[in-house]
Amino acid sequence: MTDSLAPARPAPPPPAKFSTAAWGRWFWRQLTSMRVALILLFALAVASVPGSIFPQRGADPIAVNRYFEQNPALAPWLDRLSMFDVYAAPWFAAIYLLLCISLAGCILPRTIDHVRALRRPPPRPPARLSRMQGYRTGAVEGPEVDVVGAGARWLTSRRWRVRTGDGWVAAEKGYLRETGNLVFHIALLVLLAAVAVGSLLGWRGSVVVIEGRGFSNTLTQYDTFTSGRLVDRAGLAPFTVTLDDFQAEFERGDIQTGAPRDYRAEVSYLATPQSGAETATIGVNSPLNVAGAKVFLTGHGYAPRVIVRDGSGTEVFNGAVPFLPRDGNFTSTGVIKVPDSDPQLGFQGIFLPTAAVDAEAGPISLFPVADDPALFLSAWQGDLGLDDGVPQSVFRLDVAEMTQVGLQSLRPGESWTLPDGLGSIEFVGFDEFANFSVARDPGKELALAAGVAAILGLMASLFIPRRRVWLRTSEDPTGRTLVAVAGLSRTENSSVDDDVQALLEAVASDGSGPSIGNSEGPRA
Repeated sequence: MTDSLAPARPAPPPPAKFSTAAWGRWFWRQLTSMRVALILLFALAVASVPGSIFPQRGADPIAVNRYFEQNPALAPWLDRLSMFDVYAAPWFAAIYLLLCISLAGCILPRTIDHVRALRRPPPRPPARLSRMQGYRTGAVEGPEVDVVGAGARWLTSRRWRVRTGDGWVAAEKGYLRETGNLVFHIALLVLLAAVAVGSLLGWRGSVVVIEGRGFSNTLTQYDTFTSGRLVDRAGLAPFTVTLDDFQAEFERGDIQTGAPRDYRAEVSYLATPQSGAETATIGVNSPLNVAGAKVFLTGHGYAPRVIVRDGSGTEVFNGAVPFLPRDGNFTSTGVIKVPDSDPQLGFQGIFLPTAAVDAEAGPISLFPVADDPALFLSAWQGDLGLDDGVPQSVFRLDVAEMTQVGLQSLRPGESWTLPDGLGSIEFVGFDEFANFSVARDPGKELALAAGVAAILGLMASLFIPRRRVWLRTSEDPTGRTLVAVAGLSRTENSSVDDDVQALLEAVASDGSGPSIGNSEGPRA
């Protein structure tokens, strides 16, 4: 009966449901927190690691092709994950964009707060000054107003921000510490923006050039070409570069034998079709600047020169073919395709600058300079597959529809007559080739300025201490002015004791009479 007369309990309120706007505010608070910014910065660093592990198409396409040859099963999967174009991958761009937004969200409120703090005067002295750091007292002859004025003048002359009142002085110094911190973070954001500008408006191409040949700055001349979304590929600057001579020097001593010592590419170039030819030397870290682009020397190798004749003796191929080095001694591999012969011919080759034959490794080079060159060839006849419309690498031979007809080693000047009347091939000699990387990065100047500003801001935030000092005066019964000085350090591992002592000595010796007392009180 009692239970039936008890008032019914109210039903609990339904759980609150987050609206879309509430979820958006929560996500924005998380994204703009310093913790998430640090996580994204760490994620960007981790995402950049594959770019230093795997060769990148924009920097060294030859190395990418070599990686595909050496890892035919793994390389296609890595390519699907953009491991050979890390900095152009969608997942890298997503981390990059989130980091920019997070930094902007962190920096903007802090900048507003800092500007407001700069406009606020230093705070009044605390009620119990004796609890502050470096507390000291003294007594001087002279009125309080003169002591306060002397202290204010001394602090102002040393670039303290000063505020005075009735019988007290408050001063603060070290705002550049927070300014430097903000400059560092803003510079980091500008640096990211500069990289983004370079990615959108910049381009990079690579081309292999044999001695005596050249290339024009057009899309069809490059072996690989990558550009930003806003680049007009048809409107590239019309300059041309010709490789006149390439020279490489290697160590011949007992220590570090074969180590590279110097690379130089002697080139001639036309900045515009109407301009006269100019010459330049491209070396290591010494690119050619032409028409707003830079031409870098990124690699080199050998290009054997051969002459191929068909069964009737007609010359069907005559030229130099680049072979890719696969070790430090420039043991190089390549292919020669002869589509104009009947049947079509193909040659897989190994070029050795200083030839030797190892019982286990086979043909190898003992030194990177062509002291004793040799060319080892494997000949194939059949269908090269060039008429199928499927693009082929110039460094790979598709032997699916071909038959091997023989193996032979040649020295310069020697010929090999192929069996079954297929013709002959003559090893005439060799040229050298250079791999050039041509790039235009419109954001590099802005990135440099941002980098310098970031370093200066970081130095300011690390080495400038922020601190406050206060001076309070009172009159004792004898007519002397009692002075109490203390301070507060806003930075770890920093002290205000020297500032407090110097201020006390300054007001005592500023014409107000000698100090007649000085004691050190308790510290906080």
